[in-house]
Amino acid sequence: MKHRYLDNVPLSEAREKILRYLEDNSFTYKTEAVPAASAFGRITASAHYAKICSPHYNASSMDGIAVNSSDTAGAGERTPVILSRDRFTPVDTGDPLPEGCDAVIMIEDVIFSDGGEAEIRSSARPFMNVRQIGEDICMGDMLIPSFTEITPALAGALLAGGNLTAQVIKKPLFGIIPTGDEIVSPKENPEKGEIIEFNSTVFSGMLREFGAESIVYPIVPDKKELLRAALGKAVKECDAVLILAGSSAGRDDYTKDIIEEAGQVFVHGIAVKPGKPAILGAVGNIPVTGLPGYPVSAVIIMNEIVKHIVDLYYKRASSKKTVTARLGRRVVSSLKYEEFIRVTLGAVDGRLVAVPISGGAGVITSFTKADGILRVNQNLEGIEAGKEVEIELLSPIEKAENSLIVTGSHDPVIDEIADIMKRSGGKLSLTSSHVGSMGAITALKTRTAHMGAVHLLDEETGKYNESYVKKYFPDGDVVLIKGIKRVQGLMVNKGNPLGIKDFSDITRGTYINRQGGSGTRVLCDFLMKKYGIDEDSVRGYYNEEFTHTAVAAGIKNGNADMGLGIISAAKMYELDFIPVCDEEYDFIISRNAFDSEAVQTFLEILGSDEFRERIEKLGGYSLWS
Repeated sequence: MKHRYLDNVPLSEAREKILRYLEDNSFTYKTEAVPAASAFGRITASAHYAKICSPHYNASSMDGIAVNSSDTAGAGERTPVILSRDRFTPVDTGDPLPEGCDAVIMIEDVIFSDGGEAEIRSSARPFMNVRQIGEDICMGDMLIPSFTEITPALAGALLAGGNLTAQVIKKPLFGIIPTGDEIVSPKENPEKGEIIEFNSTVFSGMLREFGAESIVYPIVPDKKELLRAALGKAVKECDAVLILAGSSAGRDDYTKDIIEEAGQVFVHGIAVKPGKPAILGAVGNIPVTGLPGYPVSAVIIMNEIVKHIVDLYYKRASSKKTVTARLGRRVVSSLKYEEFIRVTLGAVDGRLVAVPISGGAGVITSFTKADGILRVNQNLEGIEAGKEVEIELLSPIEKAENSLIVTGSHDPVIDEIADIMKRSGGKLSLTSSHVGSMGAITALKTRTAHMGAVHLLDEETGKYNESYVKKYFPDGDVVLIKGIKRVQGLMVNKGNPLGIKDFSDITRGTYINRQGGSGTRVLCDFLMKKYGIDEDSVRGYYNEEFTHTAVAAGIKNGNADMGLGIISAAKMYELDFIPVCDEEYDFIISRNAFDSEAVQTFLEILGSDEFRERIEKLGGYSLWS
């Protein structure tokens, strides 16, 4: 089989190629009529004009009496005018103005006699307190121009102007074709080798946000003839097609071939990371996009290519909301690609801070946690921490402004506190990143976090955290708050098949370590010195994970036999646990942030009964008395 090399086309050039082709080949909108009363959010296909006036009759704008204004001439406090019952008509707001009347006097300004006459002490002007025909809308007025989103107010204007239906752009229909022998429909307990197909759910939701509809076809195995048939069906039924996976240059990657057979391919390989293997093609005037199998890669292509295709269909300009923020951690990039870095956002010392999120192209959770995207241009090797950068917003800026940034050591209790904070119903939220205890200290020193979670053991004193605070914050810029006590130990498979008794036995099997700078890594290295164990004798010492749950998952799935972690992670993965030591998991808080609502709310939760109950369920924790 001939090897197929991928292109490395710059993103802007790739996007321009597909959009120019579609413009030149009549890729354009279709129209439909929908009830005006339910047209919110739809885009008008043409200008809409009023068919009637609003109001379409002269109407009273007040409760009172309708009069002929000339009958009230000369009325004043000293010269009241008395109107007999045949010279006025009682009216309510919205009533038609009676024949022969041209004004309404408010009921508050009328004095009625026992005989029913009306005493007027102020003369009325013609059409006073009257909504005249066409005051709001005149027949023939343009109510909404073309290619305009129908808001609730505009829908009301359509109805007021006599338009019961609206002519709108029909939402483009995207056909989504999942592919792969290993792909299965979502289920609770997938077998080894089965990958749950969730990308179509993500992309259907994104298309809905873009203003499009979608249909998800059955999963297509990696057989060329089946994919060819699926594409043929989709291009007949849809306005655009997305093929999920099969876009690289592997043995079973047929997407490029079948698009070329049916139409043409303009780009196979875009200079973006993640997202490089994308394919941009068309069958006639039906755009066909081959999305990478990794979800984060595909999300980038959805935002940077597919959204622009939808915008072209609607004849609308593409736009993104951006903010300027200070980069919380250095990012390294490649000169080969334009990189898209997911970040969380928060306000520290009155300035927005963007903290890069760890995670590769397959880590969809990196997008679920992201508040924005940092673009690193293709001609840059990276950006240093502290630099001002432009961030494309993925969530409202208000979220960032009311977010408590907690960085440092990973522990599930942080997520529990974040959930309690959310459930309180307020505007506050908590954003956490797992960069290890030393990473927390760095973040606080550079003022890119409000709080750091730490469990750093002083090998000389055997105490936790205090000496590190004194060393790195000699000027007292932070406050050390006692958090929780927890048990660290070795997590091993059920039944402890290797007969591990204590930490000195870690050379018996394969070990999973935590990343450098984490408190658990510091503890590991301390214990290795204590037991005289050389790191080269520990198989897996350099195999690093960023969380306790990732270590537990690796052991459960057979990637290792043991690893240091906490009881809650072991329980979660049904592993045995061999206690090694008790430790302190504390919080270092910036003095500038200490009195803030977010920090004080965090501390209140830390001492609450609800938090105590939650950590008791997790197991292996206790609070300071």
